[in-house]
Amino acid sequence: MSDTQQPSFYSSKLDVQLWWVTATLIAINVGLYLWQIATGVDPSQPSIDAALTWGADFAPLSFLREPARLFTSMFFHFGFLHLALNMWALYIFGKLAEQIFGHFYFLIVYLCCGLAGNLLSSWVNIHDSYLYLQTANTSLLPSVNAGASGAIMGLGSALTILSLFPSLPNLPFILVKRSLLLIMGLNLTLGMLIPNINNAAHLGGAILGIIQALVWYRYHLKNRNTLGSLLGLGIGIAILIASYMYCQHLIQTGLIPLWNIILKQFDMPV
Repeated sequence: MSDTQQPSFYSSKLDVQLWWVTATLIAINVGLYLWQIATGVDPSQPSIDAALTWGADFAPLSFLREPARLFTSMFFHFGFLHLALNMWALYIFGKLAEQIFGHFYFLIVYLCCGLAGNLLSSWVNIHDSYLYLQTANTSLLPSVNAGASGAIMGLGSALTILSLFPSLPNLPFILVKRSLLLIMGLNLTLGMLIPNINNAAHLGGAILGIIQALVWYRYHLKNRNTLGSLLGLGIGIAILIASYMYCQHLIQTGLIPLWNIILKQFDMPV
């Protein structure tokens, strides 16, 4: 008599206890969105004022006054569709990444990549502001940005780079290289082709996700899991601090007058 069994990774059970940090992040984002609607924010197309009130990233404000916006902007979304697409992607990538990296390192990668995405986006705004001073092209002035895309792309790139190497023992499933490469490539391509998508945030998150995944993988090969996680955290923080200081240097060198004028136009303290 023969017997058949399906591999465990075919299971359709939610098993939320395996990815409870991902579930918590989704709940926070959805909860904040519902709270915003309850206070009168347009559910499909929030105004710029509403976005700024709820912590969106605006480079002149983030670097001259409120650096916390580089973090808080990860939890604001421009309407239901923006939120739904990001939360679906977070569910897909997050529940895989959390089971591979563990709860602690997963959260590190998510938050660091979100910040990295916002910092690269800020660098683009800084670069464009310098071009504005030369050309007076108003399309180059800083834009308001928000969303979890950078953090999510960091998770996606981390999974993708891991799929290119031999699988570590005791992983709960096998990463499919072709599918991950296709998804990541499609996301980056669409970000370049579709207007109003902050592809710099996607790219910044993806780059740091690759770095932190490689550090984690190298030390897990040697069974030095804790050291790998701590080193990945340290490298991530060092890159973020260096990036922030570099952006501040560029701003202090020649953008203070322009950005102060912009903040006055928004009736914001400078």
